Amino acid sequence: MDHEPDMNFSFHLSDTTSDETRNLILAPLVQYNASQAGPSGSRGLAIEIRDISGATIGGLWGNSGYDWLFVHLLVVPESLRGQGVGRQLMSLAESEAVSRGCHGVWLDTFEFQARSFYERLGYECFGQLGNYPKGFSRFFMKKVLSRSPTAGN
Repeated sequence: MDHEPDMNFSFHLSDTTSDETRNLILAPLVQYNASQAGPSGSRGLAIEIRDISGATIGGLWGNSGYDWLFVHLLVVPESLRGQGVGRQLMSLAESEAVSRGCHGVWLDTFEFQARSFYERLGYECFGQLGNYPKGFSRFFMKKVLSRSPTAGN
């Protein structure tokens, strides 16, 4: 049986994006995923580093869902690097992940960024995308969490 394509749609290509458009595209996927795997329990997570005036100068941005925490961003200002601030951010995030019932954390980092930093915290590489950006690799890393992470973990 031949099916005629539904021609009641059009494509719109744009180089600008908005949260509203993202949410409209995302909604049916979230609904489908929930029908297959149950609700994700998605919750955002932000840990800000603020200067003395209260301005945000760095921090960690992520979200938990399906019992994993995904770290989207980790930014430590150059002036604070090498002082354990990144380790403290990750420890806080891991503790919060455990309190949310997560059993692991995953993230990605570029070759020229912080792979060795994450490895020192117990993360292992589970995937690599070569030549992204050109001449470098992007690494996908994970860590299985214990139910009571230690502050120096």
